[in-house]
Amino acid sequence: MKHFYLIVDTETTKKQTVADFGAVLVTKQGAVIERFGAMVLGHFGKLPLFADPTAPDSALWSEQSAQRREKDYYSMLDTGERSIASPALINQWLIRVNQQYSPVLTAYNLAFDLGKCRNTRISLGIFAQSFCLMKAAKKVIGTTADYHNFCFENDFLTAKLRRPSMTAETMARFIFGDSSLEDEPHTALEDAQFYEAPILHTILQGGATRKQLLALGK
Repeated sequence: MKHFYLIVDTETTKKQTVADFGAVLVTKQGAVIERFGAMVLGHFGKLPLFADPTAPDSALWSEQSAQRREKDYYSMLDTGERSIASPALINQWLIRVNQQYSPVLTAYNLAFDLGKCRNTRISLGIFAQSFCLMKAAKKVIGTTADYHNFCFENDFLTAKLRRPSMTAETMARFIFGDSSLEDEPHTALEDAQFYEAPILHTILQGGATRKQLLALGK
């Protein structure tokens, strides 16, 4: 029986709803079967993108960065890299994928994406099985000596406790053996496909079964 995994990512508004929804359907072998990326009607352009008012101008989550990111999203709409879809249309896509492939749902910090999708009436609860990719990655990859050495050698450490970073981009840098790999663009589809999917593939290639993944990602 062929197993499929649906990796979901979201970028959000100040009202804790989804502005940008992305999803990638992959096989256990890492092949991309389907992709979906859309700005969410009634949320993007209507509600301000999430920003931290205390963050310095140069920080990713600053108010100034939110304005730049919004302009970039409009450029993606202009070039066809994104469309605009209602929550109902996104749900139709999710229902079809669930009926056709019965995938296991995952996300890098699944609880975050579940909550934001719930606030937006995007129905991720239709999937029978799910796990948190971040929790699984921390246990499988983040506990290895090689990963710790990589983080200390390249100063990929948390600010306060100086412990190895467990972000998706640090995990991806380790997997690709590329310490100069750019940060996630924090656009939903691209984060899911180019950073989070390789993390899942690495865990699966290490021999983790679906049952083990579900336990690791609790």
